[in-house]
Amino acid sequence: MFNTPEAVDQKKSLTRLLLIVFAVYAVIIVVLMLYWSNEPDLFDVNAEARKMHGQAADPVKGYVTTATLIHVMDTLLEKPGGYLSNDIAPPGLFMDNMPNWEFGVVTQVRDLARALRNDFSRSQTQSTEDPDLSVADPHFHYDTESWLLPSTESEYRKGVVAMRRYLDRLSNTREPDAQFYARADNLREWLAIVEKRLGSISQRLSASVGQARINTDLKNDPSAEQSTLKPDVIVVKTPWLELDDIFYEARGATWALIHFLRAIEVDLNDVLEDKNALVSVRQIIRELEGTQEPMWSPIILNGTGFGFVANHSLVMASYISRANAAIIDLRRLLEQG
Repeated sequence: MFNTPEAVDQKKSLTRLLLIVFAVYAVIIVVLMLYWSNEPDLFDVNAEARKMHGQAADPVKGYVTTATLIHVMDTLLEKPGGYLSNDIAPPGLFMDNMPNWEFGVVTQVRDLARALRNDFSRSQTQSTEDPDLSVADPHFHYDTESWLLPSTESEYRKGVVAMRRYLDRLSNTREPDAQFYARADNLREWLAIVEKRLGSISQRLSASVGQARINTDLKNDPSAEQSTLKPDVIVVKTPWLELDDIFYEARGATWALIHFLRAIEVDLNDVLEDKNALVSVRQIIRELEGTQEPMWSPIILNGTGFGFVANHSLVMASYISRANAAIIDLRRLLEQG
């Protein structure tokens, strides 16, 4: 049968309608991707702690650090678009920068939550761990990409609820079992983990242009051995498609770490002043704040070290390396009597 003029017009109209619907849908997806890609701003840890405290008296030791961890997780879960790492539908499915930013934040949250559980809340190695912190810690270590039964968000929220219980008990004078021990040795334990995290991130960022590195795995220990031999010179280069992943993971990790260090500055102020280390902490924070400068480029550029085009990864590595070197010095300072 031949198509009548009316049938042809109907097909054209339907095709035009479908194209319009698809174009509108594509525009909505792009707009949402741009909006959801905005990283949260830095916040005032003291102000957020006082909002949670809601009392005239100053918060107890450890309150600002715990409240900051809670607010960081709330920000992660409630920012525009919510938690995106486990999305299986557009636009979250098409986004990778923000999920990598989220992973950097989660890594720092996990490290601090475990330090609270193992060190800050315990007076000695033989003391009993806090029951709420022992619940929160494994919830924060749940799979970052699970979208169902249970979802990542639900597990993280359970961890936040447990942290809030600890926070309430911490500020309750009738709950002496909940404690935060502001001691130099506890701070050193957490900083040792931070040092390793930043060192790894710095190395991965620096490998954006490719490097021939001398194998120093067994340096300074003539009796040391390793499971398998590695060549004396190792060529390391980050794959081109992973450059932005590592960059935004570093942005997320340093964003969270800035807040945690600001909180530590408050809760361990006396310890830091006694060790003459308060200025060192502030300098570390200042270096890390440089990693949060606005990104004016739509893509992560990967020029050579002294080339015509910028290399955003090397710039980020520079800030992180300086902060990490200062953390190493701070740990040594805290070890002194």
